[in-house]
Amino acid sequence: MGAFGPAMEQLHKKNYFDSLKVYLTSGRPFMGICVGMQSLFESSDEAPGVKGLGIIPAKVVKFNSKTKTVPHMGWNGAIERTSFMSSNQITNGMESQGVQLSKSHYLDSSQLYYFVHSYAVLASSPGVLDWIHSCTRYNDEVFVSSICKGNIFATQFHPEKSGPAGLKVLKAFLTSNPNTILQQTQFQSTIQQIEDFTLVPDLFSKRIVACLDVRTNDQGDLVVTKGDQYDVREKGNGHVRNLGRPVDLARRYFEEGADEITFLNITSFRELPLKDIPMLDVLKKASENIFVPLTLGGGIRDMTDPDGTFHSALEVVGEYFRSEADKVSIGSDAVYAAEQYWRNDGKCTKSTSIEQISEKYGSQAVVISVDPRRIYVKSPNEAPTHHVIKTQYPGPNQEEYCWYQCTVKGGREGRDLDVYQLVVACEALGAGEVLLNCMDKDGTNSGYDLELILDVKKSIRIPVIASSGAGNVDHFTQVFQKTGVEAALAAGIFHRSEVTISAVKDRLKQDGFRIRLI
Repeated sequence: MGAFGPAMEQLHKKNYFDSLKVYLTSGRPFMGICVGMQSLFESSDEAPGVKGLGIIPAKVVKFNSKTKTVPHMGWNGAIERTSFMSSNQITNGMESQGVQLSKSHYLDSSQLYYFVHSYAVLASSPGVLDWIHSCTRYNDEVFVSSICKGNIFATQFHPEKSGPAGLKVLKAFLTSNPNTILQQTQFQSTIQQIEDFTLVPDLFSKRIVACLDVRTNDQGDLVVTKGDQYDVREKGNGHVRNLGRPVDLARRYFEEGADEITFLNITSFRELPLKDIPMLDVLKKASENIFVPLTLGGGIRDMTDPDGTFHSALEVVGEYFRSEADKVSIGSDAVYAAEQYWRNDGKCTKSTSIEQISEKYGSQAVVISVDPRRIYVKSPNEAPTHHVIKTQYPGPNQEEYCWYQCTVKGGREGRDLDVYQLVVACEALGAGEVLLNCMDKDGTNSGYDLELILDVKKSIRIPVIASSGAGNVDHFTQVFQKTGVEAALAAGIFHRSEVTISAVKDRLKQDGFRIRLI
């Protein structure tokens, strides 16, 4: 896990670079995942001037962000090379939608796998043809999603986060005979014709994310809770609302088909992130039985121990990733970083947590969690320094305009920064995704704030997760149809079993959306 440059730097620093090259040519089995696959190539646009292992004579390049959102984040197909060798062997669809696609020793072209990356090897790259095992289309570009030749097998997707289909990939590799792999790949490398990559279908799918707000109750136990407009205590007895144990609920959502699971530690940390063993244990235990991406948020910032020991945000997230998190969600610190960005005339200084984390781990590892609230105004002139929109839902005094104020500290403090300013700044600083909440909609079950979501989606090129307000299955179809977001998140309706994840996905499939079915 990491960016190309730091990954190669660590291989050199730990004296693994040359040894790894020797191993790769030894005939012994090798598997690479994500940056582990990219490291096999000569170089990457992610780190100009840094040399890869050079086993495959091709270059890793960045996706075209002018035609689609980047990173490529979510579930997509991995179409085996032999499937698009001729036009009558591939159809635009999936087996789950009545289409039969082929299965290789490793992959099943009818299944979806989890991708999270901004850089890839294009299938048309010179020097890569003999290595292609499968390809994947992301909008207008077809890239290599797995390679297989001799003793070497590698995937751009994450099999360990791809549910049952991904586990089958890992099992196939672990039980393979390298000589069998060699025989299988030799027939591919002897093919003379150039494959028609336009035959590879785009199977990129919408994501349904289950979110768990986690905090300590009055007995000191970690529980999943849900706020009533950000108030998590029961009316009457004042106890913290307890909706279940974090690992148990997360496992249920995985089995129901959640595409991702997010843990938000809403009380931040008992002492410091590096000492919050219970929350780190939640991650570790969840990852033992949950094979989809896990995001953890809460308390990610530079901080100092009572004894004066300084811990950087980079150190904190390193502990998260070692505890099996795949992405980290940054809330209040993202607002402070954006304020600093605009004070510095829109220039990056490499001093913020967003910049430091994305530089080492890649932008796809950084999620910005936004908690805004509507501020109504009678005209844009009342808020000249903010991004004002005209709303279809007038304010309490019939105001026809509003802007969205960013908040910090769990929504308790408003800042002189609007959502547009925040997301534009955070994208420039290196964030790879936006988790877009709305305080006005939270807990209402009245549907997502489509005006807010659409405005943000138009403003940035990174993926957006719609959050806050989902109350029924129609709301999911509505947000995807009207805003084009990549993912939709819900919490309370899933916790209380008012709506199931499988019901949401069934409805989305009926409405014509590509989704992952289990």
